[in-house]
Amino acid sequence: MAKEVFIPKLGQTMEEATLIRWLLADGAQVEQGQEILEVETDKAIFSVEATAGGTLHIGPHQPGDVVPVLTVVAMIGKPEDRFAPGTAQVVPEPTTTPVGVEALAGPVRPEGSHRRPNEVATVFASPRARLLAQASGVDLARVTPTGYGGERVAERDVRAYLSQSPRATPVAQRVAVDAGLDLRNVSGSGTGGQITKDDVMRMIAPGSPPTAAPEPEVEILERVPLKGVRAIIADRMATSVHTAARVTLNMQVDATEFVNMRERLKLRLEQDWGFAPGYNDLLAQFVTMALSRFPYMNARLTPDAVERLAHVNLGMAVDTERGLLVPVVRRADKKSLREFCQEFRELLERARTGRMLPDDLTGGTFTITNLGMFDVMDFTPIINLPEAAILGVGNIKPQPVARDDQVVIRKIMHLSLAFDHRLVDGAPAARFLQHVKDLIEEPYLLVTA
Repeated sequence: MAKEVFIPKLGQTMEEATLIRWLLADGAQVEQGQEILEVETDKAIFSVEATAGGTLHIGPHQPGDVVPVLTVVAMIGKPEDRFAPGTAQVVPEPTTTPVGVEALAGPVRPEGSHRRPNEVATVFASPRARLLAQASGVDLARVTPTGYGGERVAERDVRAYLSQSPRATPVAQRVAVDAGLDLRNVSGSGTGGQITKDDVMRMIAPGSPPTAAPEPEVEILERVPLKGVRAIIADRMATSVHTAARVTLNMQVDATEFVNMRERLKLRLEQDWGFAPGYNDLLAQFVTMALSRFPYMNARLTPDAVERLAHVNLGMAVDTERGLLVPVVRRADKKSLREFCQEFRELLERARTGRMLPDDLTGGTFTITNLGMFDVMDFTPIINLPEAAILGVGNIKPQPVARDDQVVIRKIMHLSLAFDHRLVDGAPAARFLQHVKDLIEEPYLLVTA
């Protein structure tokens, strides 16, 4: 009997994957455990292995197709067997409890119907679907659910709705949602037929004068589809900016002793370890120490509480050819410098070769992002929700400073701490950042921290 090959569910948040390429041709002979397909999910690329030995019969899905997890994409059996379309898709929903979302609607109505703004209904949707809908200005009551027996909106349902919806500006989308207006009933006057705020306002209040002239035509050099890694980054960054009460603290740090310590460690440890600790490794140690001392910064926000976490799972932002990735070193507070360095290098290698698993990128409790190598002095990083804060690290540059009534040259670094004011106030966040500064300026304090 033929065996099915399906997209495995790797990680609790994984709902779908994009087929990258088949590694073998249809009809090829395969062995059990042999890699036959590459797929991409969130920010990771991984291989799907053969579930048995025999002849590979590839299904209808092509490279570039986005399919839910546990979708059957091939079968392995005898040469005369064929792929069975009737078993081509199995789409269970995640085990999380459905979350009620209040929308501007009464009971869910047929597509195209209007609702009174003061009506209220409950729409069940997965957390990822709600985040995408919020960032895209989509009214969940207008999305056809396919998850949880057809009772819950999944992220794929929102994406399907967006792919079928007319093009509209973000402001037009929000106004339409507030008014309970289906954009498919609106004619667009913008560039390429895009729906503008004025178009929506004319439907709500006929005869209202336009507020601005149509956008002028512009010459487009290239269109890069907003999908895959770029779409995920866009969704998460927009959600963070519109959700968190972000405040940024900037602090100047004398990193002269920090640089000297790194140079001494490089000379003493490189031959023994096979590598030298880098600035990011040492900063990670300092930040982990500070988080252990100020646990209110190692926290996350839930709907009804602020949770302080028992361990530090440190996210380290990495620039790769496929976009921004944040691999997570779990239980960093329990690891020595050498253990942290080794694990971080393994994660870094997987990130840069596209071989990360989804769970390598989840579960962080605090993030460090370093743009100093690009000669950036300071910046405002975006908080990686639901974390409480993120530390931005700038370059290290010799500068003249006043010391004991004299001007001397010191190596100066800038730190930027962006934190969510819903979880922590300014003074406690400043105390945390001050402690990180103290550890950088006087790194021997590590033995007493």
